[in-house]
Amino acid sequence: MNAVNENVGVTKPIMSIKGSRPATLEILDHVHMNDMMETPISTIKGCLNILPDKTELRFSKENLNKIEQLLKKAFFEFYHKLRLLKSYSFLNVLAFYKIMKKYDKIASRRASKPYVKMVDNSYLGSSDEVIKLMERVEATFIKHFSNSNRSKGMNTLRPKAKRERHRITFSLGFCAGSTIALILALALIIRANNIIDHEHRPRYLDAMLPLYSLFGFIVLHMLLYAATVYFWRHYRVNYPYIYGFKEGTGLGYREILLPAFSLATLALGTVLANLDMNMDPITKDNKKFTRLLPLGLALLVIVILFCPFNIIYRSSRCFLLTSAFRCICAPLYKVVLPDFFLADQLTSQVEALRSLEFYLCYYAWRNYEEGKNNCNTDVFNTFYFLVAAVPYWLRLLQCLRRLYEEKDFMQGLNGLKYFSTIVAIATRTAFSLNRGIGWRIIAGIASAIAMIFGTYWDLVIDWGLLQRNSKNRWLRDKLLVPHNSIYFGAMVMNVLLRFAWLQTVLRPTPRYLHRKTVVAVVACLEIIRRGIWNFFRLENEHLNNVGKYRAFKSAPLPFNYHEDKNRDE
Repeated sequence: MNAVNENVGVTKPIMSIKGSRPATLEILDHVHMNDMMETPISTIKGCLNILPDKTELRFSKENLNKIEQLLKKAFFEFYHKLRLLKSYSFLNVLAFYKIMKKYDKIASRRASKPYVKMVDNSYLGSSDEVIKLMERVEATFIKHFSNSNRSKGMNTLRPKAKRERHRITFSLGFCAGSTIALILALALIIRANNIIDHEHRPRYLDAMLPLYSLFGFIVLHMLLYAATVYFWRHYRVNYPYIYGFKEGTGLGYREILLPAFSLATLALGTVLANLDMNMDPITKDNKKFTRLLPLGLALLVIVILFCPFNIIYRSSRCFLLTSAFRCICAPLYKVVLPDFFLADQLTSQVEALRSLEFYLCYYAWRNYEEGKNNCNTDVFNTFYFLVAAVPYWLRLLQCLRRLYEEKDFMQGLNGLKYFSTIVAIATRTAFSLNRGIGWRIIAGIASAIAMIFGTYWDLVIDWGLLQRNSKNRWLRDKLLVPHNSIYFGAMVMNVLLRFAWLQTVLRPTPRYLHRKTVVAVVACLEIIRRGIWNFFRLENEHLNNVGKYRAFKSAPLPFNYHEDKNRDE
């Protein structure tokens, strides 16, 4: 024992013993927190150049929680990359085995054994470094981020795929059938009571149509989004990655159709209840209550949307509300795809936003007590334009933010496109309020310019089509849909549906149609155009990700280590 100790003392100097000890707290002097400029305050400070180059460590509860979340995300992304690497290795080895097996079968030879042995002995077939690294990541994550609870930690690192539930399919079928039945019942009631030719029809539509059309716009948009999700899955578009959904939280088309048809059922039910109570001699005199039905439904939707409990797709609602908040705060947040994608959806819901403005006027100023639309005031008309311009203004600010950060001139042109749309909306609104020949000409010219600009941007930039030198003539080299006619049909539909807005300017409203009815129909056509745009926009984004080998996201780390350049060597 003494001899061994003497040998150890000779072969291992004191410096090696010190080197094996854990690092001292002096290392914290070289560690600084990274600042991501993710908050409005930090963005303003960054624009004013008052952010320090190095952020000192502050062990406050808020900072520690933020650091923990960033580290958890970094561990998750790193573990996801390791799983992809392991799958890549396994699939390549398996493919080689199958190729050699097929060769032996066709050539009637047994030549695969030496090649298979060579692959098994190679680094690709024999190395277990990836597995060991995965085990180390699992152990570290479970110990430090899951309170040593292995099942909880593994459920976070390896989230299970969502299982299709029969109750969703049953509820979807029930709500869809109820919607169809209520539509037929509404048509029969209108026909049987000759409501179309009623003398109070214009007054009723003037007040009730903006109230109930809000739900129609939302339901139509949800139905089109569900159809888009179905085709994204069918053609293998990786939309959860593009949107940035957490694994296992992306909704399928059935889960989107269920709230859509549920809202449609409730909305149609309130319409039928409103008509029935207006025609019933018992409840006919109490019209105030009947006019409060759409307000009650709107409040129910708002309560569900902001409900903090883990019911009715809470993760998806939080994601939607977070993206909406970042859109409203533009340009103070860094612009990511879900933010500007949601803002683009809002540009197609201008009439829905105007319906919300009408809700405030109709109920806050107690117009519902008389059943008249007395909202045609100067203040209301001013906000009537501002509300329509808000989504395009938010997109303009997002483009300016990206132009400032990315130095991409195309973002400046994109912002110019939205500015031209704001001008077109302003002139169309002025024409709808004044109905003069001068405003008609100005509105027509502004709308035509915005339409041409927007159509070119949709087809060439957003969809990546109309490439002259492509192997698919006038399309692009890579297409997910096997039929080229689908793309040409979508391009024609995009142009025709954009022309629909010009109908409200160039042609007068037919006498047999209410003016708000025409506006609602045109708004529905714009929502349909947006639904078509959504599919091809994400298809192009998916192909760009594949072409640039972007299969996973980079996770920012909360710390950065700086060496002291002035230390003595």
